[in-house]
Amino acid sequence: MLCPFCKEKDSSVVDSRPTEDGTAIRRRRLSLCCNQRFTTFERVQFREMMVIKNSGRKSIFDRDKLTKSVMIALRKRPIDEDTIEKFVSRIYRNLEDLGQNEILSKTIGKLVMEGLKEIDPVAYVRFASVYTNFKEVKDFEDFVGNLNVYKHK
Repeated sequence: MLCPFCKEKDSSVVDSRPTEDGTAIRRRRLSLCCNQRFTTFERVQFREMMVIKNSGRKSIFDRDKLTKSVMIALRKRPIDEDTIEKFVSRIYRNLEDLGQNEILSKTIGKLVMEGLKEIDPVAYVRFASVYTNFKEVKDFEDFVGNLNVYKHK
């Protein structure tokens, strides 16, 4: 495993434990070169899923790309990393449960939006602005105006 700090291969596992939802093993590692600690996750991969983009292009599903997208939407929001990890794991399990080798990017986007709406309304709007490709301020106004998040107050 390459150290993300010094890029060397020599590291040792300091601690291993299952994640809370039991879908992965979390390993704390120590770089033997620079003495920095970092975390890795080990997961079962049932099948290689392909994502079909809106353009028709296909690419291999990348869990890290999904995690980065969610993290961008949740940047500077009061959501801890464990909650984010559980959220991404739940989306991945939902995709696996579909039993399909090819999944539309729209399907992934809808799952993320539904989940973010429950976790954090601001992150939901952030993600939606990219996912639905808002072009003007009016698009934001219309989208936020249709939210039921704050209407009960």
